[in-house]
Amino acid sequence: MLHCQSDTTKSAIKSLPKALNPDSLVVLVGPPNSGKSTLFNRLTGLNQKVANYPGVTVEKKIGKANLDSGQQITLVDLPGIYSLEARSDDEKIARDALLGQIPKMPIPDVVLLVLDSTNLTRNLSLAAPILNLKIPTLIVLNMADDLYKRGGLADTNKLSKSLGVPVVQVSAAKSEGLESVMSFLSGELKTPTRLELPVLQNISSCRAWAAGIVNPSSYQAPASALWTQRLDSIVLHPFWGPMIFLFVVVSVFQSIFTLAQPLMDTTEMLVLRSGKLIGDILSDSWFRNLLIEGVWAGVGSVVVFLPQILFLFLFIGLLEDSGYLARAAIIADRSMAKVGLQGKAFIPLLSAYACAVPAILSTRTIETKKERLATIFVAPFMTCSARLPVYVLVIAAFIPETSLLGPFLGYRAAALLFLYLVGFLAAFLTAKLFNSTILKNESKSCFSLELPPYRWPTVQSIGLRLLDRSMIFLRRAGVMILMVSIALWFLASIPLIDGEAPQIADSLAGRIGHILEPVIEPLGFNWKIGIGLITSLAAREVIIGTLGTIYGIEGGGEASFSLQEALRQDLTLGGAVALLIFFAFALQCMSTVAVVYRETGSWKLPTLQFFYMLVLAYLGAWAANVLVGFWI
Repeated sequence: MLHCQSDTTKSAIKSLPKALNPDSLVVLVGPPNSGKSTLFNRLTGLNQKVANYPGVTVEKKIGKANLDSGQQITLVDLPGIYSLEARSDDEKIARDALLGQIPKMPIPDVVLLVLDSTNLTRNLSLAAPILNLKIPTLIVLNMADDLYKRGGLADTNKLSKSLGVPVVQVSAAKSEGLESVMSFLSGELKTPTRLELPVLQNISSCRAWAAGIVNPSSYQAPASALWTQRLDSIVLHPFWGPMIFLFVVVSVFQSIFTLAQPLMDTTEMLVLRSGKLIGDILSDSWFRNLLIEGVWAGVGSVVVFLPQILFLFLFIGLLEDSGYLARAAIIADRSMAKVGLQGKAFIPLLSAYACAVPAILSTRTIETKKERLATIFVAPFMTCSARLPVYVLVIAAFIPETSLLGPFLGYRAAALLFLYLVGFLAAFLTAKLFNSTILKNESKSCFSLELPPYRWPTVQSIGLRLLDRSMIFLRRAGVMILMVSIALWFLASIPLIDGEAPQIADSLAGRIGHILEPVIEPLGFNWKIGIGLITSLAAREVIIGTLGTIYGIEGGGEASFSLQEALRQDLTLGGAVALLIFFAFALQCMSTVAVVYRETGSWKLPTLQFFYMLVLAYLGAWAANVLVGFWI
């Protein structure tokens, strides 16, 4: 067990050097929901990136901050922890980073300990083990605006004298007080005289010590937020809570179609016009054909769906920053426990709506191995953003934009919601199946979650989130889809017949599709869809670029963006529904397979996962095609 303080009686915490060099490492550490990541984003702005810690797949956020002197230093946002007694993988990473036990990562030069000033007594218990590391430390009391708004008080001078380290107050969400943090990093903030600290042996002693520091330091805890209590009485209600959650979900999906459609139409027009302009400028040649029929048709057809993806992340960001998603996890825990999952699995599963890869990485917060494996196994069933372009394309092509429940819900939004529910139900039923068989575990971990107060999301925080997601999406469109589109164009252009490119059905790409066609024909798919299914193994949304390239070549570039009309000609309604069901179940993402392998250390689980989802997708698509065909 790690002690809160060493057996030495004198604190030997070093003072901050007058000037940090570019190689200096500054880490941000603090409890979950303390606003640590918000502060990191404020200090680094857009100058940050996400990487993995050496030897593991746990993500770390790295950024650069510019000091007033013009010096640039490196900041690392560590996973949130309550103590240095690690219970999960992310807590172990944070502890090892502080102790200098991570390969290729030195002991930090400076620690920014970020604490929630509205909950200081409990948060301050983390200070004792951090100060014991003898690293120059600044204690940052975040959410100062909320503290004073609710009648609280914190005397940073008295706290600083009691702790022997500088203490400052900030409001990271509003960018208030950040100059004091920069002053400390520049070596300009005065460091108090180091004091003797007691020897503390366990967490309970740390908490008692924290209370002894807080009480004489003129700290006054804020009054409970009355409106938070009133909202929680409704939001966490056994009946009204799930109803509100359902209303929020329906509103999100309806907005994806209604609010994003004008932006989507504008994006489509710009892509189409720019492609036509480039085509008019370039002379007729193989390079022009490659650029227009291959690259522009493939990449452009996917970029069109960027507005809808951003709207999805906009709503997720608003719900997360407002504090609602933590309540949703509490509500979900009641149902998830019935299938062998706990409330902590809700956050990874929610993250999977963005992408399964970070969702699988975030399962490290789950303490028990079997519960973690179960969450990893079902996470790809959640409808990620890569599925959204496929859904939107097919739904818009085959389902009319008519009202189902007046202005509240249209048929298209209802179809999209249904597909999300299908993935959700598949995840829950699979979790029940595997937790009752190969992952059966008699002992269950206890779910506990600290609920943050309700807050108004900030424009900057949401803006940075959307910009980050846009760059990720465009990088995928610009790299993965670009490479697939170019490769597909070449496959569709050979073998040459009398020096001319063949009809796409007679090309090498067409021959590959025809080989696969007998297998997928019972699903209502033709060889063109078959080619798309193959290329979508790289990433699900690649099928859009593939179909854009195929139809672009087939139409000599004229039909590059009439994918909806092209699909209506090649698919029946049964085939369209089958395609949606197939993508709802299939694991069409090799990045997910790779990260599952790295997380589990074995090919057994990702192999089982891939083929289980593939068989389920095939059977589901076949059943959908047969039932729709019988119905109509």
